[in-house]
Amino acid sequence: MKNILVIGSTGQIGSELTRELRKKYGNEHVVAGYIKGAEPKGELLETGPSAEADVTNGNMIADVVKKYHIDTIYNLAALLSVVAESKPRLAWKIGIDGLWNILETAREHGCAVFTPSSIGSFGLSTPHVLTPQDTIQRPRTMYGVTKVTTELLSNYYFLKYGVDTRSVRFPGVISYVTPPGGGTTDYAVDIYYYAVRGEKFVCPIKEGTKMDMIYMPDALKAAMMVMEADPSRLKHRNAFNIASLSFGPETVYAAIRKYKPDFEMAYDVDPLKQAIAESWPDRMDDTCAREEWDWKPTYDLDSMTKDMLEKLTLKLGQ
Repeated sequence: MKNILVIGSTGQIGSELTRELRKKYGNEHVVAGYIKGAEPKGELLETGPSAEADVTNGNMIADVVKKYHIDTIYNLAALLSVVAESKPRLAWKIGIDGLWNILETAREHGCAVFTPSSIGSFGLSTPHVLTPQDTIQRPRTMYGVTKVTTELLSNYYFLKYGVDTRSVRFPGVISYVTPPGGGTTDYAVDIYYYAVRGEKFVCPIKEGTKMDMIYMPDALKAAMMVMEADPSRLKHRNAFNIASLSFGPETVYAAIRKYKPDFEMAYDVDPLKQAIAESWPDRMDDTCAREEWDWKPTYDLDSMTKDMLEKLTLKLGQ
């Protein structure tokens, strides 16, 4: 990777990934792509180049790629799970029509492409414990449908045209930097904010509902590692299971109470979020990622909890 375009650079993952890529490859080599109304600000704007890069406009993407001599595209443009259910047509337009524009640009200009998939690509008929790398994928949400299509379309462009497409299936991503934005796993971020503010947390997910999770530093590490991996080792491409943490609400609550013993939590289950959560894996089997590009997470639940509470205490001035 020499010149990188991050599409969706102001989103939850994109804002942090852009910073990490700039640290590694140099500020001037990482372009922060954005859409109108979500322009980069502060450090993101000041430390490197930025350009409007709306995935629904193929000519715009091609122009940015040519202008900055881009060889690698991180495509993070997508609606999150709950939002996608309320806006299914827009979810498809951004997730799939947008991906088509990116892949066509990549084919014409020789770019590698990373487009993340998700645990949302699975469904009720998928094995939930140690979900295999290659298994049945029959999601019942538009978010999940777009993620499965993303995997298939990316693979098609690799097999048909030789476009270097790679991806991971992200678990729920937990971060202290960017606030939650409409995902089913967002409760696992919200709960830390409430704990630091000393407020009672009302959980929308039922006790005992396990889901795969990952701390943001590990998510960023995975996104960078898979794109840097030796292609001769890759038997899979779109998309690798990556596992890190697996817990239900009561488990993360107990982890927080080790440091915040007065913290309180109650339940008020959101039917839509609960239905989506129950269709997702408890824990994925990430053997292929470990064997093909040496994936290994850094954080466990306790080390993540300690770091989240420390960082949010500073951020919120508590």
